[in-house]
Amino acid sequence: MDYCVLESPIGKLLVAGEGGVLHAISFETGRRPLRPKADWEPRKASFREVERQLSLYFAGKLKEFDLPLETGGTPFQREVWTALRGIPYGATTSYGRIATLIGKPAATRAVGAANGQNPIPIVIPCHRVIGANGSLTGFGGGLPIKKTLLALEGGIEQLSLPRA
Repeated sequence: MDYCVLESPIGKLLVAGEGGVLHAISFETGRRPLRPKADWEPRKASFREVERQLSLYFAGKLKEFDLPLETGGTPFQREVWTALRGIPYGATTSYGRIATLIGKPAATRAVGAANGQNPIPIVIPCHRVIGANGSLTGFGGGLPIKKTLLALEGGIEQLSLPRA
């Protein structure tokens, strides 16, 4: 596995992948920062496209990422993460809405758990999921980073739930 640390407006991001496929983005701070394993190789050149797209995103010039991803996870988690990728830039939705979209309306808590296990935040936009009442709920990088990402995409004052 290759990795590097990228500077960003929200702090340092550890990115990891293999063979040109992105496996992880981790915040320097937050609940579970990822640390390179002993057999990982520091190779910034492997992440030029990731760095380019993240830079464009943070500059407000990229609304949808186009990167090869490998998330791992259970079939249910992958289903949730696929649904997350369908949340448009600048929009938000709720855990319950995601559960309904994947055909499991009673699985709101499981959707929340899967959201929290997302290995590639920002690219898989778990920050766009909020509480049903519009509150900012947990985020692996911390609520200040979630607020910053939402503000970047259109302002947290304009949070809205997309219609079915």
